[in-house]
This record gives sequence, C-alpha cells and structure tokens, in this order.
Amino acid sequence: MTRDSHSGAPPPIGGEAAVASQAREADMGRPGPPAALHGRLLHVARMATFGEMATGIAHELNQPLTAIANYAQACKRLLDRPDCDSATLGEALTEITAQAARAADIIRQLRALAVSQQGPRAPADINALVREIVDLVESDARMHRVRLTLDLADPLPQIVVDAGQIQHVILNFVRNSLEALASRPPDTGRLVIRTSLTPDQEVELAVVDNGPGLVAEAVQRLFDPFFSTKESGTGLGLATSNTIARVHGGSVGYRPNQDAGACFYIRLPCPSAAA
Repeated sequence: MTRDSHSGAPPPIGGEAAVASQAREADMGRPGPPAALHGRLLHVARMATFGEMATGIAHELNQPLTAIANYAQACKRLLDRPDCDSATLGEALTEITAQAARAADIIRQLRALAVSQQGPRAPADINALVREIVDLVESDARMHRVRLTLDLADPLPQIVVDAGQIQHVILNFVRNSLEALASRPPDTGRLVIRTSLTPDQEVELAVVDNGPGLVAEAVQRLFDPFFSTKESGTGLGLATSNTIARVHGGSVGYRPNQDAGACFYIRLPCPSAAA
C-alpha cells in the first residue's frame, strides 16, 4: 500500500492547481521564485494535514468546551440554592478556568502550526517539539482507534530548526501511518514516535507503525513531488517534508519496520557535532 498525506485544501494565494503548476515549472528548471514557492507549498501541505485531522481536532476542542458548559450549569444550580457552598462553587470555577486554558492551548498550537511564513531558526529539543503537538496527535490516533506510544531518548543534543516546519513533518508522517493503519481491524493499530541519536551524531525522529508497509515500486518515488496514488492527491506531503529536511541540512527516509509495517524518519544535524 502506497502512503502519502494530501487533500484539496487551497493555499492562500491562487489555489492548489496554480501552486502545483508553478512547482512543476520550477522542478523542470524554469525560472521562478524558489523561496516564495517553498512557502506556498508548505502552507498547502499544512492545510491538507489539518483538513485530514479536522475530526480529531474538533473532538479535542469539544471536550473542554463541554466541560466548561457542564461546570457553568453546576455553578448556576449552586447559586440558586439558599445555602450555596462557596468552596464548591470555587472548585467549579477553577475547573472552568482550567478547561478554558486547555481549549486556548489547543487553539494556540493550531495557530502556530498553520502560520504560512517561515519562522526563525532557533535551538530546540526534538522531544519538546513532539510534546507540544502530542495532544493533536493523540486525538487523531483515538479517532482512528490506534494506540500511540512515545519512545523518546533523553537527553539528546539540541538542533537548530524552524520548529513549525519540523512539527509539520511529524504530523505528515503520523497522517501517513494512520491512513495505512485504517486497513487493520479496529484497536489493533500501533503507532510509535521515536527519537534517537544516530552513529553519525544526527538526531533522528521516526514514526513507526504496524500497517501493511510499502510496495517496492512505491519506495523509489516516495519523496518525489506530485507522486501520489490518491485520485485527489497532489503529491506534496512527503515531498514538502523532504524539502524541509534538506533546507535544514538533514534528510528524510523510509525503511520497513522489523516486525511489520513502515518507518518514516527525519534526521537533523547537531551543531555540536559540526563544531
């Protein structure tokens, strides 16, 4: 089964077809604005990923909003009582505050990931980047009835990256795995996000699943622009992840999982190793 993560979400300028046309021209060596094009392609891929995660995101936001409504109703009932317990009322209001903060944090994560402009590169901990988006990943995994496990090596050297771009790569890999795991019976899918330090002193983040894996023919073109087996696919998801890795001086790749399934990974250089 060939896997990639795409949808028809439009970019902010011109539309997906226009962006794809510009990218094809650039890929054929014709003149064009590489930096601007890369930014547009990244935005298309991010919006496609969000579109595919929409159900999980809605579920994740609905939980704190429902809790807020329930606690607010409880507060009203308490206030209607002549012997209103101020301590109990205070506890309910504290829960409302906590749930509102949780909803705001989810929205903050989405806003940060959806920004189309390239952000500044700064030293970052790859494990911290994973944990920042784990709520979104977990909600998506739950909706697909897949068990998510984090296997994060600690400590790891810091990397200098655009955090939003690297998190986009993680989400894209996760979406690929969840799509592949849809072929398995419910509650049997397993997804692992793993970090490690390679023998070449690169930080590796891998997304491993127990799905059907990839056919050999697909592996050869896996990260090529516009390669997709989906009728509605643009073939930008993994190609964009490949571009992000390369502009960071790193690489992306695929290897079969030892037992069954697939492993997509990104490797990024450590400044300390280059010093």
